[in-house]
Amino acid sequence: MIKVILCDDHGLIRRGIRDTLADAQDIEVIGEAGDYTELRGLLHTLGKDNPCDVLVLDINMPGRSGLDVLHVLKDEGAAVRTLIVSMYPEDQYAIRALKAGAYGYVNKGGDPATLVQAVRTVAQGRKYVTPEIAQMLVESLTAPVTEQAHHKLSDRELQTLVMIASGKRLSDIAEELMLSPKTVSVYRARVLEKLGLTNNSELTVYAIRNGLVAS
Repeated sequence: MIKVILCDDHGLIRRGIRDTLADAQDIEVIGEAGDYTELRGLLHTLGKDNPCDVLVLDINMPGRSGLDVLHVLKDEGAAVRTLIVSMYPEDQYAIRALKAGAYGYVNKGGDPATLVQAVRTVAQGRKYVTPEIAQMLVESLTAPVTEQAHHKLSDRELQTLVMIASGKRLSDIAEELMLSPKTVSVYRARVLEKLGLTNNSELTVYAIRNGLVAS
């Protein structure tokens, strides 16, 4: 039996994923968490007596983002294998997540059967990528190096960019990420500098043109 933990800050999303996985007789959801703090406590509680095979993790969460969690788990040498399930476009986040330590990346809007297949693949210790991600990986190896400006952003800077472009105020971003407004302002300044932009309107246009947020 493949034991799975779900980590997503939206209860309805967790329920949908849980219901999808429940249809597979070889998969069991043994725990759920809404953020990193809950996840850490859950992993500690389960411990070695009831270890998790696959962690199904969202990217956009309050406090530590899914990418942050990937880095922490990697640094701690955690045995759990992580599958990212996100609403964000594959072409902007999948490779970044894989580099951070994820075993696979699936879009929330995809076929439910794909999620089940991905969980089974990751549980076997193999990487799961969709044909689209596989094509991107091939192109990244064979195409001339023409890195887009936002690829130079840190995970937290990219998260800040996306949230600003989604219309959120710095105070709202600070509260959601559990950071001080001053820290968020620093991230914003770094994003503007790295992208060669001057204000939030230009950030929003950049994000839309590059598929980081929906228009």
